[in-house]
Amino acid sequence: MAAVPATGASVPGRPPVEDIFDRLLALHPKLIDLSLDRMWRLLERLGHPERRLPPVIHVAGTNGKGSTVAFMRAVLEASGQRVHVYTSPHLVRFNERIRLAGRLVDDDALSEALARAEEANEGAPITFFEITTAAALLLFAEVPADVLLLEVGLGGRLDATNVIDKPLVSVITPVSIDHVDFLGETVAAIAGEKAGILKRGVPAVLGRQPAEALKVIERQAARLGVPLTIQGEQFQAYEENGRLIVMDEDGLVDLPRPRLIGAHQIDNAGLAVEALRVAGLKLAPDALEQGMKSAEWPARLQRLGPGPLSQHAPEGVDIWLDGGHNAAGGQAIAAALADIEDRVSRPLVLIVGMLGSKDSGTFLAPFAGLARELIAVPVPGDHKAQPPEEVAAAAAAHGIAASTAASVAAALDGLRDYPVGPPPRVLIAGSLYLAGAVLGENGSLPD
Repeated sequence: MAAVPATGASVPGRPPVEDIFDRLLALHPKLIDLSLDRMWRLLERLGHPERRLPPVIHVAGTNGKGSTVAFMRAVLEASGQRVHVYTSPHLVRFNERIRLAGRLVDDDALSEALARAEEANEGAPITFFEITTAAALLLFAEVPADVLLLEVGLGGRLDATNVIDKPLVSVITPVSIDHVDFLGETVAAIAGEKAGILKRGVPAVLGRQPAEALKVIERQAARLGVPLTIQGEQFQAYEENGRLIVMDEDGLVDLPRPRLIGAHQIDNAGLAVEALRVAGLKLAPDALEQGMKSAEWPARLQRLGPGPLSQHAPEGVDIWLDGGHNAAGGQAIAAALADIEDRVSRPLVLIVGMLGSKDSGTFLAPFAGLARELIAVPVPGDHKAQPPEEVAAAAAAHGIAASTAASVAAALDGLRDYPVGPPPRVLIAGSLYLAGAVLGENGSLPD
């Protein structure tokens, strides 16, 4: 995710939206009260756009939210429906967060919505995510669409998106440890925050959950009379003979294997299919099949194509990019790369940069015995990143040979001295911020 500028005067040739971002960031409260009061106040002044939205599917969870949304979007669009999508963070441009009826919001529409939210806010303290979410809801309310896929930004209970009264269905992807400073230090505590999106009587579909997370979510669902459909219980998703099988009490669906790579995408695709079934949305006969074939989600085991950055690598090097940054993400990525290694063997080199708030040791542990080498790099931009030396030390603690480089480009340049043998397979990972910088530098802009 490219950094949104923190402060600064207008610069000639700079998009006006960037000046609005500067002003909105300056409103960030010095002390954050954990409530939705700021959102409710602003939404009231904007005429309550949250009450004028298309039918909503609300998605929370730790891992797999974006991929699950991507599968749902692909299926719905294959069925001819107009789909709004709200996701975060962005990788290269803020516009990626807001998709209006199938297209990324343009700068003019975004600037107008942000200006209206800024005017209504009247200079009151508010977080950047809150006020930009309010602007997004304004756009979603005023542009016609059939469905809004609304992804939680952080947690759920007090997230700025949690102002929706009655979604079609609530979805909670697998819960694991992440953002402990905000959500708690245990899976149970984090699950409690995610379960905060559940609404009285509204059905919910759950991805595979650790036992301690499932217990918490089930308790909250029982309080609110929420019918639960749980992966591994009420429905199953698995691969069989290179196909995706999704089975529930209504029958079995036999689909192409998802386009997105990795065994974890079988679960994400199955969750998406089941959520759409529970939502009761009418789909064209071949929409599920077409959606599995066409779904895209950048920086999730994405092969990096030709570009200014990838040209730094020697000929034949296979470069992959993933924004994964927590323990569960590391496990999923390592499993996917192990599967690729079984089919086409190459030495694996990791290029990793991580934020200071992340646990590099738990992320890297699954790569022990799989990765030949790790090169730690800084995360570009104004971020509280881990020093590359700390990431390298965490890798070394797991028996992975480790070094540092000044940038991803420098790390790729260094591969020119790689020992004789098959060209290495490279994974660039550890942070969505790093992934966004890589895509931007390579000219691979999400659309």
